[in-house]
Amino acid sequence: MSTMALRLARTCGTLALLLGGVASGIAWAQADDFATPPRPAAPRPLRIDAPVEQRLPNGLRVVLAQRRGVQLVTAQLIVLSGSEIDPPERAGVASMTAGLLTKGTRRHSATALARAAESLGGSLDSGAGADRSDVAITVSVPRLDAALALLGEAVQQPTFAQRELDRLRTQTLDDLKVGYSRPGTLATLAAQHLLFGNGAYGRPSGGTPASLPRIRRADLLAMHRLAYRPDNAVLVFAGDLDAASALRLARRHFGTWKRARGAPAALPATTLLAGLPQSSAVIDMPDAGQAAVVVTAPMPPLGRDRAAGAMLNEVLGGGYSSRLNQEIRIQRGLSYSAGSQLDARRAAATLRVVVQTKNPSAAEVVTLVQAELDRLVATPVGEAEFAARKAALIGEFSRGVETTAGLGAAVATLVVAGLPPDELRRRIAALEAVTPADVQRLAAAHLAPARRRIVVAGAAATFGDALRAAAPAAVTVPAAALDLERHDGLAAP
Repeated sequence: MSTMALRLARTCGTLALLLGGVASGIAWAQADDFATPPRPAAPRPLRIDAPVEQRLPNGLRVVLAQRRGVQLVTAQLIVLSGSEIDPPERAGVASMTAGLLTKGTRRHSATALARAAESLGGSLDSGAGADRSDVAITVSVPRLDAALALLGEAVQQPTFAQRELDRLRTQTLDDLKVGYSRPGTLATLAAQHLLFGNGAYGRPSGGTPASLPRIRRADLLAMHRLAYRPDNAVLVFAGDLDAASALRLARRHFGTWKRARGAPAALPATTLLAGLPQSSAVIDMPDAGQAAVVVTAPMPPLGRDRAAGAMLNEVLGGGYSSRLNQEIRIQRGLSYSAGSQLDARRAAATLRVVVQTKNPSAAEVVTLVQAELDRLVATPVGEAEFAARKAALIGEFSRGVETTAGLGAAVATLVVAGLPPDELRRRIAALEAVTPADVQRLAAAHLAPARRRIVVAGAAATFGDALRAAAPAAVTVPAAALDLERHDGLAAP
């Protein structure tokens, strides 16, 4: 190496060391700056036009949530009936009825219908749950007319071919076999059954291994006649569309849909809250590698308290920084996933905590979940914690309605709940108005220990003795004997 090259290499090396030292100092300074979390920024204003609601002469409501500037539209036909009107011994009828809407019509076979939707750049998706059945598609604006023709055909002219019914039944039974091998699935279903028994909300919306074989094509036809009618449905548009075009398209594809005689299907309220006498249960799965803990409590329909309920759930288990995740996952390392969900249905709501953990830790997790619920009941949430969780919830909502599918889903949720669609624009203001006192009041009214239901699914031999201290009244049911159709218990006779 020449003398000049050697000097240059030494100079570059010295410069690299100097720059490295500066960079290291910057990194340490940045680390110091971030030792204290920044304050939440002010919520970004939500710019959503007021949803426009119109109605066809046959009773079909047409709701438009405009999203200008994006040449996409999500169209969703919502029937305001779902699994809650399933016959008592035929859980799954509403789900199978909705599932078969896109599996063949008078004009198209299942394959032809799927190909027609794909040629438009979309897909017809259908399904059913509590209080609703729906079919949806998202396409570009120029293809919306053709897409609505397919959607209207699926809703009004399904054939419910026997071979498609048999295929869907087999697929669903296979899915249940897989699902019933998972502690989380069994614990969640058993907890729901403890709360609502064999009432309208106590039966699994997708059916059970016993109920699905009982379903016949005649049951699907009867469900379709009962629930699928224009005065029991709402057509929701979300996207770059004006009100006049929305009404014109609705009239073209649904204007001849005839209203049936009599009143639409009604929720059998007398059996809605027919809970079981047990308050806690163990589902014994000897070969399970992990256990699932579910703690749930019933809540009333969340009309006036909708925003407070959302904040309660957000503080308890709504995200990574929630109390459950902080205590169970971060502080103690007992789970990769510890959270809660607020299942707000039309006639009732449910707060449900779900935690997956090691079998030996199941009893400890039950105790920790109970303690967090007790804390919500007894003590207002601190201002700093409350502000951070509120900012996270508002941000999540704002991001969720940025797409046409998300905007349509938010409007559909309000429609199904029986709330005015324009509440969407007031959502952030309603969340901002919630106080820690509101959350504590809601928790004290509905989350007291006597109202809770506890289910643990897993290898009972590893946690049964320890669990008796946290849930002394728990009944043990072998997983193979679990019966989600009984009126008086969880175990088959």
